[in-house]
Amino acid sequence: MMNARIVFSFLFSFLCFYTRASSSSRTIVKHGEFIRDKEGEVLVSENFNFVMGFFGFENTSSRYVGIWYYNIPGPKLIWVANRDKPINNNDGSFTISTNGNLVILDQNKKQIFSTNVHNKNMNNSKAVLRDDGNLVLYNGKMVIWESFENPSDTFVPGMKVPVKKKSFFLTSWKSSTDPSLGNYSMGVDPEGLPPQIVVWEGERRKWRSGYWDGRMFTGVDLLGNLLHGFTLNWDNGDRYFVYNNQMNNSKVRFQIGWDGYEREFNWNESEKVWSETQKGPQNECEFYNNCGGFAACDLSVSGSAICSCIKGFEPKDRDEWNNGNRSGGCKRMTALKVDQKNGNGSFGEDGFWELKCMKLPDFASVVDAKNCKSYCLGNASCIAYAEVIGIGCMVWFGELVDVQHFGHGGNTLHIRLAHSDLSNGGKSNKIVVIISTVLAGLICLGIIVWGIWRYRRKLKVSSAPRCKKSDALPVFDATKSREMSTEFSGSIEVSLERNQLTGPELPFFNFSCISLATNNFSEENKLGQGGFGPVYKGKFPSGEEIAVKRLSKLSGQGSEEFKNEMMLIAKLQHRNLVRLLGCSIQGEEKLLVYEFMPNKSLDCFLFDSIKQTQLAWTRRYEIIEGIARGLLYLHRDSRLRIIHRDLKASNILLDENMNPKISDFGLARIFGGNQKEGNTTRVVGTYGYMSPEYAMEGLFSVKSDVYSFGVLLLEIVSGRRNTSFRHSDDSSLIGYAWHLWNKRRAIELVDPCIRDCSPKNKVLRCIHIGMLCVQDSAAHRPNMSAVVLMLESEATTLPSPSQPLITSMRTSQDREFYIDCLDVSNDLTVTMVVGR
Repeated sequence: MMNARIVFSFLFSFLCFYTRASSSSRTIVKHGEFIRDKEGEVLVSENFNFVMGFFGFENTSSRYVGIWYYNIPGPKLIWVANRDKPINNNDGSFTISTNGNLVILDQNKKQIFSTNVHNKNMNNSKAVLRDDGNLVLYNGKMVIWESFENPSDTFVPGMKVPVKKKSFFLTSWKSSTDPSLGNYSMGVDPEGLPPQIVVWEGERRKWRSGYWDGRMFTGVDLLGNLLHGFTLNWDNGDRYFVYNNQMNNSKVRFQIGWDGYEREFNWNESEKVWSETQKGPQNECEFYNNCGGFAACDLSVSGSAICSCIKGFEPKDRDEWNNGNRSGGCKRMTALKVDQKNGNGSFGEDGFWELKCMKLPDFASVVDAKNCKSYCLGNASCIAYAEVIGIGCMVWFGELVDVQHFGHGGNTLHIRLAHSDLSNGGKSNKIVVIISTVLAGLICLGIIVWGIWRYRRKLKVSSAPRCKKSDALPVFDATKSREMSTEFSGSIEVSLERNQLTGPELPFFNFSCISLATNNFSEENKLGQGGFGPVYKGKFPSGEEIAVKRLSKLSGQGSEEFKNEMMLIAKLQHRNLVRLLGCSIQGEEKLLVYEFMPNKSLDCFLFDSIKQTQLAWTRRYEIIEGIARGLLYLHRDSRLRIIHRDLKASNILLDENMNPKISDFGLARIFGGNQKEGNTTRVVGTYGYMSPEYAMEGLFSVKSDVYSFGVLLLEIVSGRRNTSFRHSDDSSLIGYAWHLWNKRRAIELVDPCIRDCSPKNKVLRCIHIGMLCVQDSAAHRPNMSAVVLMLESEATTLPSPSQPLITSMRTSQDREFYIDCLDVSNDLTVTMVVGR
């Protein structure tokens, strides 16, 4: 039965295409040599993977020159030369002309196709069909033209798809038997940032893949195989997509069909057929903007109800919407506060409504903002934002189009809504006014009550014991310690060999004394602001200077982080760890008192164009070594094995001698016994420093800190932030470093202010170590003991790094997925990524 199918397939191909069996073939065409249709001559690739020759269709005399797979039924064309100018009989031929171009001649020796290259001295031209299907025209050894840069309707492995080249598109056939230019085209959106694949019907968009995040296109079902295998690479400063065939022996091709559908085909060798493995659009929701602006398409809803207005919006035309025509989209129900002109809008401040598992809208802008929400809220034109790993802060300023809700995967979109739409779902303005009036009354009453409470609290504080200048430095309060010991005991999540951690052996300072030391937490004493809250400089009557971390009530960190840091750092002693002097707890006030670091944090020097000149190479290398030794102590030499989880430049403090000290242990975790890895449902940290397995799967280990150290090392060497590349051709510092490393130009990564006065070998070794630390797989990264050895001993041989995740797709065995809204094994659900 199988043999009969194969014979039938070959016979069908013969009847449909009238492609003659080759009576002669060659691998090169030179000047004066002809490939003739009548003689059945063809051009073949060296290893007989592809064939170039003449073909035609049943019931027509039109003949074309094309390239197809060798010895595979079909044939399936991957390229056609004379698409719009067929030859009307089999007297055609192609050759190298006197001007060195590859030309196709009809029966009258008239040129109907030419590679049309204008170059001097093209008397040594030749045409070669490569084994990847690329027809290449050489002048001597120089490539002057190739079919891969002039595609028709098919993409095959080996082709490069430029990101910013407007002329590079695949164009469909007019019909299944007419290869002339059709109505559909496909390519990378030349105006899009970040890039995405788009299918056009004329000038109108029909389908898009969603944005490229460094590993995959985010607008497709992540559990399918749609468009997996693509990577974004560099060549002489230009970006382009390539396809890496993970099964080298298989044949795969992508095609924009004459019907406007993008398809992927794989050759099934056992059944001798082409299998369609994906198709786009593959459902109603994937048709571009199927539901109109400010509406979302959801396949989980049956019938015409798959379209629904986003919260805070209503149909533009209610009658058309109810009749099943949803293409008109939706309009805002309540004007935003920034748009109100007549005072009839929403009371209260605008806010954001969170939509999870979404295909993000088209026409996004990427901005360099530390706090994406604050940026959008502070821009009157911004109507939505999303924070996407691998891309950064994405914002939208116009109508939200082509939005889809996935059952899993996707990204979280934040829609800007009026206050009333956030609170009551957009009821009538009359109800809003009534509710707002009541709320206003309650607020006034609350202010009065708060004022009374504040006045009484001041009276209580004024009667409390004061810390006078003559007083000694406040020390341990035994009563307070006993009160807090029970609360803090065992609050750390991980126990060590069944023994809970005991309470902190730290002095409890009098709150009034700390308030006096910091001038009542005045703005002039403020050193900085972190995710936890502000840090203030203080000075006790004895003259000792301190730094006070004040836990903000609005902070994402709460009591657990405060207890965590207090208990951890109390038990850690190392010259490269910041020293905790004590703490203070009074009511809702929670304070940590540290030794004062006069030179603040590393980022104040490293990323300041003036101050960074103070960091000579010798100083930077000492800082790198100090951080490495501090991490090694946490991972191996301390009584507790600590995973820091938030290592970054702002958490490296510098003392008066510029010695580095690791700080901020609010997110740290303890490992006990032989534990090597942990996981969490709350992924916290700082974008740009989190390792891939932690950011995407919630898995953390000592190798997570190694990744952060690698990013920090590259920042110290280059003097640039990892996230400062969002508007450049490189997606991150890691991508930029790999690009230079791969081109053997790594020295260009070094900060220009130290490049000429730094020992080249030592600098390149540090970059090498940094690239090893940011490897995609945690198993491929060194541990901190190996890193310290690499830094201190130049005799140690370093392995070669591989291309990191930021610029490449994971291999099949290490592949990661976005798991927002997706249940995974062991009853673990990763539900959010919290940046700081």
